[in-house]
Amino acid sequence: MDTEYTNETAKLIKFIEGSPTPFHTIKNIKDELLSHGYTELSESKEWKIEQGKKYFVTRNGSSMIAFAVPNCEFKNILICAAHSDSPCFKIKPNAQHEANGCYTKLNCEKYGGMIYSTWLDRPLSVAGRVVCSTAKGIKSYLVNLKDESCIIPNLAVHMNRDINNGYIYNPQTDMLPLIGNQTYKDEFINKIAENINVSADSIIDYDLYLYNKECGTIWGDKEYFSAPRIDDLQCVYAAKEAFINSENANAMNVLAVFDNEEVGSLTKQGARSTFAHDTLTRIKESLKMSGSAFIKAIASSYMVSADNAHAVHPNHAEKADITSQPKMNKGIVIKYNANQQYTTDSVSAAIFKKILNDADVPYQEFANRSDIPGGSTLGNLLNQQISLNTIDIGAAQLAMHSAYETAGSKDTSYLIDGLKAFYKANLTPVSDSEYEIL
Repeated sequence: MDTEYTNETAKLIKFIEGSPTPFHTIKNIKDELLSHGYTELSESKEWKIEQGKKYFVTRNGSSMIAFAVPNCEFKNILICAAHSDSPCFKIKPNAQHEANGCYTKLNCEKYGGMIYSTWLDRPLSVAGRVVCSTAKGIKSYLVNLKDESCIIPNLAVHMNRDINNGYIYNPQTDMLPLIGNQTYKDEFINKIAENINVSADSIIDYDLYLYNKECGTIWGDKEYFSAPRIDDLQCVYAAKEAFINSENANAMNVLAVFDNEEVGSLTKQGARSTFAHDTLTRIKESLKMSGSAFIKAIASSYMVSADNAHAVHPNHAEKADITSQPKMNKGIVIKYNANQQYTTDSVSAAIFKKILNDADVPYQEFANRSDIPGGSTLGNLLNQQISLNTIDIGAAQLAMHSAYETAGSKDTSYLIDGLKAFYKANLTPVSDSEYEIL
């Protein structure tokens, strides 16, 4: 395996390890953008945007939109969108719970559609956001305990003879983590407070989650890697790398990372919210673009919705479509769905394929079996706010929504190279479905 690919995979694994929650993911991207000369904007303050400058804005600390304004009135917008969240367990309020006179457990509920069994018997830690009282109001802090804080223990096979016969896990009884003995009950909040150097009494509320503490690994003949949260941090990482390292003289490049995709995107910071529309409208107003110029730019724009795809499974090839069977390390996956769960159509696919072909980046195609419905993603939701040509893509992976997923070591580089070519492309619509692509 070429060290170029494994080096990029190692960087991705490091990014994943530093991004246990959407709050940490956005903080890490924010720090990198600031180091590359981007200016942070606030939704609650006036914006003064200039041509030739680079900016970003966050919402809820878990979603972000970054953009680079060219040195001219942009003729179109090139957007790549991915999501910052992954299925996990969220810790409930008043979470500490004494059990059996000898244990302290954390009361949790599932976030998104995870594979329950993959969370059992693994070292788990706690991370997220804590909101504290201050003399003037409230203040938020990022928390990451980083230690092996708890575990969700399996029931021994001797006590559950059906465990290998399709056992149905109950999230309220089977999936609560053990965090300490009965004397630990008051220590959880104290540990959180110590982590952020505040008094426990000042903590008003929190958004805290369990995450898999296991590190990512590159394995086999270095052709595969496994890690938590590959869906969708592989696409987030690749989009971020391509965005930072690309320039376009005519288009405004945009990186959009949204929270809450795994639970339907219905929040104020989700893809169904007004975040994208609000941001683009304020850019138009600050740059004093005319309404007609802005509408023409939107109509000439293009969006890549980046969210991973299912690789054909080594033990269950029958679950894949008979003619669309993506493989790891074989290139970017273009996703299709007749019911528009994915936004790809012949025009949007042709545009992106032309860009990838010119950049010599391999690609493959995916559709679900006709009798197995697939999940939705960001593209069709974002099109409710800003309608433009959109394609759904991703990298092929195994065990999606497991606590420990697997993907190909080459595909991160393919994603980065393909998205770089996209961000550098010069797209000019000739008619409704005819484009010049330079």
